[in-house]
Amino acid sequence: MNSAVIQLLVLAGIAIFLILRLKSVLGTREGFEKPPATAQAQKPARNKFEVIEGGADRDITDHAEEGSKDAKALIAMKAAEPDFNVGDFLEGARGAYEMILMAFENAELDQIKPFLSDEVFETFSDVVAAREKQGLKVEATFIGVRELSLAGAEFDDQTREGDVSVRFVGEMTSVVRDQSGDIVEGNPSEIKRQKDVWTFSRKLGADDPNWQLVATGG
Repeated sequence: MNSAVIQLLVLAGIAIFLILRLKSVLGTREGFEKPPATAQAQKPARNKFEVIEGGADRDITDHAEEGSKDAKALIAMKAAEPDFNVGDFLEGARGAYEMILMAFENAELDQIKPFLSDEVFETFSDVVAAREKQGLKVEATFIGVRELSLAGAEFDDQTREGDVSVRFVGEMTSVVRDQSGDIVEGNPSEIKRQKDVWTFSRKLGADDPNWQLVATGG
């Protein structure tokens, strides 16, 4: 074996050694590494999740225009009850909408009475009683909430009462049958879209966490 070949083999071995060394070092790094510390004092790093005082509350501005009357009311609600969260409230309202709507359609108002104001409960009861007097029965299936958004908010500093209005667009199938079981209204295979604006009320800071439905509209 001549000297040229030996030199090539030696160089190749050195190259392989260097590649393996580099790979072993680079392979241990995970993400961005800080530069080595110097003799100078290191400045404390700003936490990327740090909330800047005075900044907009995204939980509010995601649902109400910043600086609007509704936003100011929601800010006051959070001041009165720090655990209050607009996003969580709206998700709760979504579930309440289905529960209350279906209880009304199925004439099962006793199940939802704690979640209704006296006035709303009385109105719902009158409608259910009128249906029963005519011998009518509703058969409904809830499909889901297609749209949901904040429609308004108010807060009373004196009473600490908060009112939040929510706009719903729900989808359901519904038919009305007479005493003979014949359909007098609706189509069981037709999905209808129902638009509602419901207002929920609660005293912020109170022990009872439940909001009550105090008004309904379209």
